[in-house]
Amino acid sequence: MNGIKIDGIKIAQKIKTQVRKKINLLKSEGIKPCLATILIGTNSASLTYIKKKHEACKEVGIATIDHKLPNTISQNDVNELINSLNKNNKVHGILVQLPLPKTLNRFETISHISPKKDVDGLTPYNLGMLTIGKKILTTCTPLGILEILDYYDIPIRGKNIVVINRTELIGKPLYSLLLSRDATVISCHSFTRNLKELCKIGDIIITAVGNRKKFVLTEDMVKDNAVVIDVAISKNHGKLVGDADFTQIIKKASYVSPVPGGVGPITVAMLLKNTIIAATL
Repeated sequence: MNGIKIDGIKIAQKIKTQVRKKINLLKSEGIKPCLATILIGTNSASLTYIKKKHEACKEVGIATIDHKLPNTISQNDVNELINSLNKNNKVHGILVQLPLPKTLNRFETISHISPKKDVDGLTPYNLGMLTIGKKILTTCTPLGILEILDYYDIPIRGKNIVVINRTELIGKPLYSLLLSRDATVISCHSFTRNLKELCKIGDIIITAVGNRKKFVLTEDMVKDNAVVIDVAISKNHGKLVGDADFTQIIKKASYVSPVPGGVGPITVAMLLKNTIIAATL
């Protein structure tokens, strides 16, 4: 008996509908939500992501300002651009597309963004506020994962949740969010021993490795009726795939998110929601 295939597109549309209503309310008060994006260099994947984000903004009625900069730009010039956007009252959200060229410092760049305009939730201030349970703006993918669990009424409190990722973008903020919902969170990474045994005790497994050559979540690592949220995206034989062996795992799990069509669309929708939160600030 197959489990349920999580419909990320449907959940994303629900979030967008909520966002449109809030945008209409803000516009009635004279506030026109605006997101400024900064893309440095010509990374093809980053160009695609930025395009999708702008299209999503246009779909719901969020204005955008697009800054495309050469990878030869200096750190000082990037900092000055961000400072100018911080001071611009017509700009409510600022997004710096990652990864950055090696000539630029990620921590310094992100730290220059005003926490109130940090729609990616990656500034030290916002990450710190999240860890003490006083979040303002939080990273989009972890928020999207909670949206999935809530949409399908999947319990979090008291559940064993295995997170295979420890980055500032996914694993660390997700750990804090799940802990605040009274889950028992097992944080795993490339040095974790006995990963298979840890996964098998997970009521929910959230995986975000993104390298099929190094890791695949297989059916024998998942217990009966577990929930599997696949955040990863990579290419395997020319096809987009995640970490999980979807066709086999869905025969055993209760819910599984596909790649593509799972977490990805919801992450973009949460960026729109964060931009509206920033506009209200």
